[in-house]
Amino acid sequence: MEIVPPDKLVWDEQGLIPVIVQDANTGQVLTLAYMNRESLRLSQEKGETWFWSRGRQTLWHKGETSGNIQRIREIRVDCDGDALLVLVDPLGPACHTGAWSCFHRLLGKAHPNEKE
Repeated sequence: MEIVPPDKLVWDEQGLIPVIVQDANTGQVLTLAYMNRESLRLSQEKGETWFWSRGRQTLWHKGETSGNIQRIREIRVDCDGDALLVLVDPLGPACHTGAWSCFHRLLGKAHPNEKE
């Protein structure tokens, strides 16, 4: 597997990169978040997920208040270098609602082939 250095990543105009967080054991997608260079550095250094909150405009350590940290097993880079996949061992729910995954709701009729 090719190794990509952080300085080769493609950051958006706000200096962010989208991050998909996935349970390393089950493959379940837990959340979509964003990292800046500092949160990526902290994540790599500490082995737990750190993100950039676009709403609060601040760094946040997943589980800092809830205790539901995510221990990083691996960070993968997509083919364009503009998105990350972080495989984690979650120590509790990912969602602030208490749901295991942030993707616990269904959208109404999404496409013409979907059954009513």
